[in-house]
Amino acid sequence: MKLTLVTAAAAATLAGCAANHSAAAGDAPVPIAAFAQIKMPDGRLAARAAVRAAGHSLRVRVDAADLAPGIYAVHFHAVGRCDPPAFASAGPHWNPTARQHGKDNPMGMHMGDLPNLVVGADRRGRYEFAIADATLAGPSADALLDGDGAAVVIHAQADDYRTDPSGNSGARIACGVLVPR
Repeated sequence: MKLTLVTAAAAATLAGCAANHSAAAGDAPVPIAAFAQIKMPDGRLAARAAVRAAGHSLRVRVDAADLAPGIYAVHFHAVGRCDPPAFASAGPHWNPTARQHGKDNPMGMHMGDLPNLVVGADRRGRYEFAIADATLAGPSADALLDGDGAAVVIHAQADDYRTDPSGNSGARIACGVLVPR
């Protein structure tokens, strides 16, 4: 009976540690997911984004909720602020590796470079994407959610995947701050 109680107590302690994802006693829990409501300058919902930690990568999902049909660049930006109308407060692309922009750029790509979002006639679009060698939060230099957070920005045009610093993607038309959970 005593062994069973000790085993149960040890299992509960380990489960609690695993749920916290904390590196040391007293640290705040490290989130394993973050979400954003991506809004137009007038406050209308344009899309939603979800980011989940998956080992040494991030799984990203973007769902357009109400955008005009077309192709749009989507990027993670380095600052968790979305002050309308231009959303310049979101700062530059998230780029902890100090590379140039775009998967087709020989000097690229930023970790914040995401695929283009294709929106159909029903004003909806969706994709899922993985960012390798990245973490959601914590002390790592490649953590998306650092001290000033991060934002998801939708641009007016498609990303050409080559032109530094933003892929010739035009104005920032929608923005959402990533909120950890």
